[in-house]
Amino acid sequence: MRNDVPRLQGDRIALEPLVLADSHAIQRLFPHWEIVRYLSHGMQWPYPADGARRLLQEVTFPSVAQGIEWAWSIRLNGKQRPLIGVISVADRPNDNRGFWLGLDWHGQGLMTEACKLATDYWFDVLGFPVMRVPKAMANMPSRRLSEREGMRLIQVGPRDFVSGRMPAGIWETTAAQWRSRVSASPSDRNPHPLASTE
Repeated sequence: MRNDVPRLQGDRIALEPLVLADSHAIQRLFPHWEIVRYLSHGMQWPYPADGARRLLQEVTFPSVAQGIEWAWSIRLNGKQRPLIGVISVADRPNDNRGFWLGLDWHGQGLMTEACKLATDYWFDVLGFPVMRVPKAMANMPSRRLSEREGMRLIQVGPRDFVSGRMPAGIWETTAAQWRSRVSASPSDRNPHPLASTE
């Protein structure tokens, strides 16, 4: 399994491999309740002052080095190329993709574009046959994103989040379904109000 993380280019954004220097922007943009409330309960909240650096050093980078995770910063195209969020795909049971987007960039369809780049990479480069993503049933913006991607809900059960225990679903798409949908609508970039991670 490949453990290198390439740069992926989209129309309005680029996905660039995460580096430790990204922790400063992440620390500034990430710790907002609207972003973290549907994250796994294992995330410390309130978010510690060194939370972003520790997450990269202790969790993300080791997983990338082991070849089980591929993680990117989401950056706007242009001269400044600011970091506006993070997305990753991972070889974990029923938990293959996660993301968050800074509050100032919600509702512009940018995460739709980021998800397409990362999911194309998951299927077309890494060669996985299935993608499954867990999310709170109350997380309607993220659910709508999965629905637009053609994912189907395959399981519902309780799950613990930062905001407490609540019903959660696992959403699934296969490589064949994804490629068929992308071929049918290559320019599908409908904006959506993303409120939190998957």
